[in-house]
Amino acid sequence: MVLYTTPFPNSCLSALHAVSWALIFPCYWLADRLLASFIPTTYEKRQRADDPCYLQLLCTLLFTPVYLALLVASLPFAFLGFLLWSPLQSARRPYIYSRLEDKGSAGGVALLNEWKGTGPGKSFCFATANLCLLPDSLARLNNVFNTQARAKEIGQRIRNGASRPQIKIYIDSPTNTSISAASFSSLVSPQGSDGVARGVPGSIKRTASVEYKGDSGRHASDEAANGLASGDPADGGCLEDACIVRISGDEGGRPPEAIDPPAGGQARNGASGGPRGQTPNHSQQDGDSGSLGSPSASRESLVKARAGADGGSGEPGANNKLPYKASVVKKAAARRRRHPDEAFDHEVSAFFPANLDFLCLQEVFDKRAAAKLKEQLHGYFEYILYDVGVYGCHGCCSFKCLNSGLFFASRYPIMDVAYHCYPNGRLSDSLASKGALYLKVQVGSTPQDQRIVGYISCTHLHALPEDSDIRCEQLNMLQDWLADFRKSTSSSSTANPEELVAFDIICGDFNFDNCSSDDKLEQQHSLFTRYKDPCRLGPGEEKPWAIGTLLDKDGLYDEEVCTPDNLQKVLESEEGRREYLAFPTSKSPGGGQKGRKDLLKGNGRRIDYMLHGEEGLCPDWKAEVEEFSFITQLSGLTDHLPVAMRLMVSAGEDEA
Repeated sequence: MVLYTTPFPNSCLSALHAVSWALIFPCYWLADRLLASFIPTTYEKRQRADDPCYLQLLCTLLFTPVYLALLVASLPFAFLGFLLWSPLQSARRPYIYSRLEDKGSAGGVALLNEWKGTGPGKSFCFATANLCLLPDSLARLNNVFNTQARAKEIGQRIRNGASRPQIKIYIDSPTNTSISAASFSSLVSPQGSDGVARGVPGSIKRTASVEYKGDSGRHASDEAANGLASGDPADGGCLEDACIVRISGDEGGRPPEAIDPPAGGQARNGASGGPRGQTPNHSQQDGDSGSLGSPSASRESLVKARAGADGGSGEPGANNKLPYKASVVKKAAARRRRHPDEAFDHEVSAFFPANLDFLCLQEVFDKRAAAKLKEQLHGYFEYILYDVGVYGCHGCCSFKCLNSGLFFASRYPIMDVAYHCYPNGRLSDSLASKGALYLKVQVGSTPQDQRIVGYISCTHLHALPEDSDIRCEQLNMLQDWLADFRKSTSSSSTANPEELVAFDIICGDFNFDNCSSDDKLEQQHSLFTRYKDPCRLGPGEEKPWAIGTLLDKDGLYDEEVCTPDNLQKVLESEEGRREYLAFPTSKSPGGGQKGRKDLLKGNGRRIDYMLHGEEGLCPDWKAEVEEFSFITQLSGLTDHLPVAMRLMVSAGEDEA
């Protein structure tokens, strides 16, 4: 399939579209700024309360007449531009595909050689997030602002979180059953006179920041971390280049043992010489409180290693300015003995998972913001789809002012793409071309040259809370379109299987939860019988560790949650979740959410989903969830929590 790299089939239509948008944009921008000046966020309200001279209010009063006059003057040009723009949308393609050509050895084609469908298996990591990158005036309705700056900052944080290398720490503890991590200060002390990092006695604590540097400041590449996770010794990995720390849970206060540190390497205590979680040479820039060098960069995504998969590589990577961060894991066998009903790790993490493979985003409506986000994410993802959707009357029954807001990034090559617009949107939701984006990606090849592929579906369902029937219809369409997409893109037959399917993922913002009584219709939909939700026990029943992904928008800028680390700490406590997560609307009279804490049950509204299917996969393989995380790295930038899932695909007879 040919992927579209431009929105129009020829340069003439592209030029006409550029002219039409140049006529429309001044009016659009002025209207957006004018409306935004009358919709303050809680952050701006606090700033105004601290301004005794009312300078901000004075500026608003002075600039409003200017904006209004310019808006009126631009209306005739915008009308002419609209007359030219509207018919062009019938020829517009439903997405733009972008590929970064100069990824070299770290590119997606090279990744295809990492797994041949044999051996211990391969893990793939998926993440989804709602970014609320709307025009600024509309974004303020969700208490977020400055869409263009947020887009750049979000891209930086995701890239920094996903591209960090990993250090694997195995925890053997017969009593510790929580998904916790060890403070590096309790594992490794500063170097002794012999240059060897020494273990010191300590207890298991929540994760703290760790900085680790190897020979001459060299750092392992993303491929090294990937090799560790996959356990493929053919990737050139060796145990001597990996720092593996084993923590004993036996009584008696024996010090943990650091195993095979790199020669000449230095392990530094991230807690010494500065605040907890802050590196000695920390310098925060661009407001990136979720970057690796920030004080908030204090908790790692847990990456569970397969027992016996202790391979790694010590080659330097492109991100050689980033410090190592500890990634804490548990032995699979020990964990399963302690958790007979739960076979995977779960946590609230201050980072996106290291070695993130696929990223699905929603509400990237603003085209300028999408371009900034793409530019940042291309530093890590080679393949990106953006500006997905339709405009005008093309493809759907009602006029569309906004695209679908869907955005997809991948480290692996994209083979096929399809987009469908939901035709049953109502009221404000009908103005956006919300729909479903279907992708087929290649993730490997067998020694017999059979392609190993995976299917990913990203969607954003109808938002109005009273329209359960519309969302159920959209879930039906989602499944029907996916079945058609798989049938149309499959080049295999039972007699001659040219492709092996490794995974089938559905993710996105479903706009309903599994705890609200008003969402019972969606909770019982057949989708959840065909696809597994790792956070769900059944209709209306969540697993105890699952938390809501919709934040209480009034508290986004509170000091307690304004950094990834702070938000993570808050969400680890029941009281914090009650305070800062959105809960189902109360039917009883009274105040808002914060005034009815005693009435709240559960852990908040989880409306962002990550599902995986087992039907239609290669019969000789099994796909199991290895890790699930709720991510706080985008605190202060969106009103949703991103979620991530790591899936292990292995031969059926192998032990996961």
